[in-house]
Parts: sequence; structure tokens; C-alpha cells
Amino acid sequence: MTTALALFSGGLDSILACRVIMAQGIRVVALRFLTPFFDSDVAGQVAQYRNSVMAKYGIEVEVVDVSQSYITMLEHPAHGYGKHFNPCIDCKIFMLQQARQLMPRYGADFLVTGEVLGQRPMSQRRDTLHVIERDSGCAGILLRPLSAHLLPPTQAEEKGFVERDRLLHISGRGRREQKALAREFGIHDYPTPAGGCKLADVNLTQRFKRFSPGIFATSQKEILVQDFRLLLIGRTFEPLPGYIFVVGRNEEDNLLLEKMKMPGDRLYCMVERSGPLGLLRRRDGAIQESAMLINIGRLDTLLAGIIIRYGKKVDGKAVASLVHIEDETGSHEATYQPLAEELVRQYLV
Repeated sequence: MTTALALFSGGLDSILACRVIMAQGIRVVALRFLTPFFDSDVAGQVAQYRNSVMAKYGIEVEVVDVSQSYITMLEHPAHGYGKHFNPCIDCKIFMLQQARQLMPRYGADFLVTGEVLGQRPMSQRRDTLHVIERDSGCAGILLRPLSAHLLPPTQAEEKGFVERDRLLHISGRGRREQKALAREFGIHDYPTPAGGCKLADVNLTQRFKRFSPGIFATSQKEILVQDFRLLLIGRTFEPLPGYIFVVGRNEEDNLLLEKMKMPGDRLYCMVERSGPLGLLRRRDGAIQESAMLINIGRLDTLLAGIIIRYGKKVDGKAVASLVHIEDETGSHEATYQPLAEELVRQYLV
């Protein structure tokens, strides 16, 4: 049986690309790639997600976590970044390379994407589509069924795997044709277009750019993914060069930070009143290595003061509070003063 691997974002275009090929009697395995910057919410519910996609769209999905490899690519994208920290062209090249490497596992004959000519100004121009196909090593084996009639025939068409006259000629940023096609397939419940990549978020971009040089310099590469995930939570501070201090905004953030604690991290929380959890991490995960170079007591005073600033107030004011501090060597409690607002802003990223 002819088999195709498809890049699957879960958006309407990727859904339709799969269904157009499936309509020709071809098995399609949709690949949902996960990184810290997009689709990471699927990681904790893979089976549920796969069942949901099958029930809604009749599409077979495989979830693949490519976080570490993706971060390596992100360090030096050959085609540069977009407006923020988003390497859109290199991102698509990377995904296709990953899919191409998986072709033997699934016995796939060609690759499929839901790209639409002219839909995105950076990554879906005609010349860019050619660059992506060439640099990913997918020349000839990559089929874009939604815009196929506007592009040269692929091997899948030339070898008779698919009938070219049953493919489409959609272009531009409008979605009228996609919505009509969805109705033909009986698809009514699909996501609305949205920028789901956190690398294009203007606020998060400042954090990524601020800390990524230090993160990439680490020798312990296995914690890189966790470092980036940490930057996605709560409020981020830089108390010292190379140090990340993250303060939860709500209970959900606090629970996440507690789960993300790693050896070498240091946790801070108020004891007598409710407030945020704070997690301190040196970029290589080993605060103790630099303990001789910093005054830990002074650092604790600073970070406890930040915690108190965002904790529950007394008569509308932040006042001195008992703070619990712990790491893998033990824990202690002491009373600290809230940090002045101007100093909090000084360290906020």
C-alpha cells in the first residue's frame, strides 16, 4: 500500500492536506513534532490527542518530540530569524529533514505538507518553497497537495502514486477555498488560525534572546530543553549574569515550577502568607559551582524580597515575611524584607 508521511500542525491546512491524499486511497501517517516552543501541551496527553484526531478527522497521528535537536538548530539558523526569534524557513527545513529520516520506519513513499503558496510572507513564497525543498533534501519527494497545480509535478505524481488532477490550486492568504473543502470532507470542528509559535511572541522573545547565549554555552546539553521551558513560565528575572530566576504568576505556575526543579536549583516561597514560588537556576544547572564567587546570603535576600513583593499584602502593602528556601543540600527559613519596586523592575526581563 502506498504510504505518505505528512507534517501535521493540527491546523486546517494540514488536516486538509492529509485528507486530500487519503481520498486517493493512500495511507497517511501525520507527524506532530513537539518542541518547547510549540505543541508542547500535547506531550502529556499523547494517547488522548491521537484518539481525538482520529475521531475528529480520521487521521492517524504519530507524536515525535524533537526538542533537543530543534534547539541545536535554533542556535545558528542558516536562513536567519524572522521579526523576533522565529527561524521560520529553517524550522520548516528541520521538520522535513526529520520526516525524511522517518520514511523508512513507516515505509513511506513521499512526504506531504499543508503549505499554501503565498499564504505566509516569509516561508511560503514560491522561491522560499523551492529553497525549503532543496535544503531539506526533499527535492522531488515533497508534495504540497493544496497548491500542487501551481507547482512543478513531484515524483509521487510522476510515478502514479497520486492523480495530479485530483490535487488543488489554492494560493494566497484567504481561506474561503479551505473552508469549502472542509465542508466537503464533513469537517466542521477545526482550529482557527493563530500564531502558536512562542518564538514569535514579542514578550517571550526578549527572554530567549537574553538567556540563549548562556544556555547554549552550557556543557550539560541534556538540560537545555528544560531551560527553555522554564523561560515560558511566570515572570523571569536575571539576578546575576547567567542566572535565571522565575516567579510564578498563579497556582498553575507554582505547580509547574515545583515539578521542573532540577539538581542545583533553589526554591523560594513565603511561609505565613500565600504567594508565588520562585525557582533559581544557573544556566548549567549547578549553582553550587559558583557559590565561592557570589554571596549566597545576599542573593537570598534579593530573591526572597522579590517573592514577597508578589505575595499577599498586609493592608495593601508588602511587608516583611518568613521565606522558606531549599535546594538539594537542605532548607532553611528566615525573615526578609520586600524588595523596592524600582529594584524589582531592574532585574525583571
